[in-house]
Order: sequence, then C-alpha cells, then structure tokens
Amino acid sequence: MRTDDFDYHLPQELIAQTPAEPRDSARLMVAFRDSRQVEHTVFREIGRYLEAGDLLVLNETRVIPARLFAKKAVSGGQVEVLLLKKIDSLRWHALVGGKKVRVGIELVIGDGLRAWVVESLQGAERVIQFEQPIEPHLDEFGQTPLPPYIHHKIENVSERYQTVFAKVDGSVAAPTAGLHFTPQLMEALQKKGVRFGRLILHIGLDTFAPVTEQDPSQHRIHTEWCQVSEETVRLIRETRQMGRRVIAVGTTSVRALETAATHSPEGSMQPYTGMTDLYILPGYSFKVVQGLITNFHLPRSTLLMLVSAFAGREWVLSLYQTAIQLRYRFYSFGDAMLIL
Repeated sequence: MRTDDFDYHLPQELIAQTPAEPRDSARLMVAFRDSRQVEHTVFREIGRYLEAGDLLVLNETRVIPARLFAKKAVSGGQVEVLLLKKIDSLRWHALVGGKKVRVGIELVIGDGLRAWVVESLQGAERVIQFEQPIEPHLDEFGQTPLPPYIHHKIENVSERYQTVFAKVDGSVAAPTAGLHFTPQLMEALQKKGVRFGRLILHIGLDTFAPVTEQDPSQHRIHTEWCQVSEETVRLIRETRQMGRRVIAVGTTSVRALETAATHSPEGSMQPYTGMTDLYILPGYSFKVVQGLITNFHLPRSTLLMLVSAFAGREWVLSLYQTAIQLRYRFYSFGDAMLIL
C-alpha cells in the first residue's frame, strides 16, 4: 500500500467555495457496500435510506474563533496567530505568521491583551502563553478560521462554518458532514424513529494535512481529544440489540467511536474520555460503525484513507470519479456521501 494509491485529480472549480443554501440542499451520493449500487439525491432526502431505530452519531464540537491578529510589543510588526490546541489554562499550541517570531517575543492582541512566545516547535508552530485565559476574549478579537482551499469571503462565517448542533468549544475546523443538517431535517428524522447519539472530538488543522510519506503506515497521525459518553454507549447497545445500524456522521465521529471501542474489553463498548491517535487504514476491522455520512475528501489524506478502509479503496476512488463526472462539489462546503 502506497500513499499514491489514494491520489486523484480534482478540477479546481469543483472545490466548493461557499456552503449550500439551505444546508440540506447539498447533493447526496448514496452508496451501498453489499450491492455496489449507487443512487443520487439531495441531502434532505436522506431519511429515505434510514430506518426507525437507526442511530446517527453527531460530533457536538464547536469551532472557536481561533484566528488572532497581534502586534509585536516592541517593533509593532504584524503577527497572525492560529490557535491549534489548548495545553493548559494559559498556553496554546499555535501556528504563527510573521517575520522572526522568536521565543521571548511579547505580543499584543486587541487593546492590550498580552502574550509571549515561550517555545519554538516545528516550522511555524509555537507555544504561546497568554497573560490570562484567552477564551473569554475570542469572540471579541478572534476570527473563524477556514480551510486553506477556501478563498471566497463567507457571509456569517461563524454561523455557516458551524453545525446547528454544535455545543462544546474546542475545534479549529468544523465536522463538515454535520453541516448539512437543519433543525427541521433532524426533527423529521426523529419523527421517523431515527435516533441521535452525541460525542465530542475537537478537530485540529492537521485534519487537512496530506500524507507526505510514500508508505502511509509511516505517517505520524495527529492526536485529538474526544469523549464518548455513557448515554451514547447506551444508545449504541440498544441499537445493536434492535438489529439496527450505528451510522457515524463524519470521519471524526468514526474516530471517536472506534477509539472508545478499541479501549474497551473485546466485544463490549465502554465510555471514553481522552486523547486519540487512532489511525484507520485499509485492513482495519471496524468494531462499531456500520454506516457513514461524509463529505468528499482531499487526495492523499488520512480522511480518504479512513473512508477507503470502510468501503474499499478501489470502489471509493471509483465513486469519487463518478462524483467528478457529475460535477459534485468537494471538500468542507461540498456535497455528501452516505455509505451503507
């Protein structure tokens, strides 16, 4: 298995620059693993493919306004700070943009909030220490970060790059499969008997990073914090007992669910809270997830590898080629797949 095996060519014009409006008007490709049949519809029709008792598992993480603009206290030079991961109450792992952002430099954000570069990591990554917790100030000084391939200005970006069920602050990227749900669609699914489970996985920017190693198993997977609650585990047990399906809404939900299962005694499912470095490649044996709602992912990415592990690399890449031929929209603001 080589990283090149997960490569494909995508015409630039198929990278969605704006979200579907309304959310559930995005297109939906429905792919059945057993029969290899494929259907094409719109997301609001997803209920046609779900049954009473099926469990959709949502990631309730919320994207924070993690992009900050600062000045060097002494020279006044501009520095952009993108918060990646919280280390403790004052320190954050961050990505910086600007000239000579060295250890010891003092930064000023907004009208006087101070911070210092306390550690230099790989490339443009730094550890930033704030004089006080930054979270209460993010709504005032921060901006919502968008993936690097989105170049258009998005109106109401803090709302549109956020799921309608987001609750817990902590991500710098949205769980994009969830962007297609509206409150009305969720209500209609519940009336049909479809149930919703909830978990948290805080997403970092590494989710967009391509695998650069020729052997994907040599890639160092990013770690993320996740939590699968006792309530969600109970719903999963009930779903299995009823003979219905556990369907992950997004690859982040897959990662959290399979992490919890991996840390549980064989044949059981227990709650889990902590970091995950689970790396799902073809050959992985899924323990929980029986269906997947997901967007179309970047070439050579760990997300495409995860989807390939779930449905088979050759078939998934053939579905991607079909999507390109039919002019589906790709990536974060793009269209969706339901794989059953």
